[in-house]
Amino acid sequence: MTSTQAHLRRRIRRWAGAIALTVVVAGPGGAFASASELLYERAVMTAANSRCALFVAPLASALDAARAQARNAALRGGADAASLDAVEQRARGKAARTACDAPDLVTAAARVRAAFEAYAKLDRMAYPGDITGWRADRGAGRTLRWRLAQDVSFGWNRMTFGLAGKEGEGVLVAVASFPDGAQPYSARLVMRDAARSSGPYLDRRSVDLNGKLPLERRLPPPSSLKAYTAQARSAAGADLASKSARNAWAFRFPQAAAGQLAALDPREAVAVDFVFPGDVVRRAYVEVGDFAAGKAFLQLAAR
Repeated sequence: MTSTQAHLRRRIRRWAGAIALTVVVAGPGGAFASASELLYERAVMTAANSRCALFVAPLASALDAARAQARNAALRGGADAASLDAVEQRARGKAARTACDAPDLVTAAARVRAAFEAYAKLDRMAYPGDITGWRADRGAGRTLRWRLAQDVSFGWNRMTFGLAGKEGEGVLVAVASFPDGAQPYSARLVMRDAARSSGPYLDRRSVDLNGKLPLERRLPPPSSLKAYTAQARSAAGADLASKSARNAWAFRFPQAAAGQLAALDPREAVAVDFVFPGDVVRRAYVEVGDFAAGKAFLQLAAR
């Protein structure tokens, strides 16, 4: 990493906590805010922007992505969704009671704008998860590339899953290689159906709560699932398949699936089922994690 890149990363880390430095959003706990306190701080500024139009659209998008990341961190830390909803409601109330020209709000907005200058220059970001994470690349170019991707091993097989394209957000794709030469004729993306469930399914039975819940236990029973069948299948090119991959196949899923994936709880998992002749299925699990934040990072480049 170059010294310039390191400098930018240090600045973006400061941007992530910039709001906490202002009086208008100061929460209990001092400088070392908890994830829920950081959520409160970012939610205040997001709500204040909605009412006072403090930021241009790209900055507002980045700020909302940071709010989503803070919420995800709190959820992974053990907070329940209802308590975080209450935190965000309290933040919106704080913003509603603060005048748009209040000195503390003006100062906070100026600091966020200054730090955003560094964030806007970043081409790549990493989003760690409980078990695996996402890598984002919003750099410009003429070649097809992974824009937001997660690497997965399932058995002897390998898969890269995420958004791919030449620019902007790209399309939702799974590229998998099968060392035994097997050729899947179809694939489907399986996830929780929000219309048939009240929230994430996290099966912690007989699991050490101090350990990491396996991804296969983060998917609900079949009655609460929905599936998106791949719209296209092709042999994967070298631009998306790893150099060591052999017999790699690419499957493109409907764009609506990306929106549904972004709406899931970060603690959840989704599955990609590769279907072979005889209706044999090989399943790969993907951690939802900060997919929504990574997706927002890509959208910023497309504006």
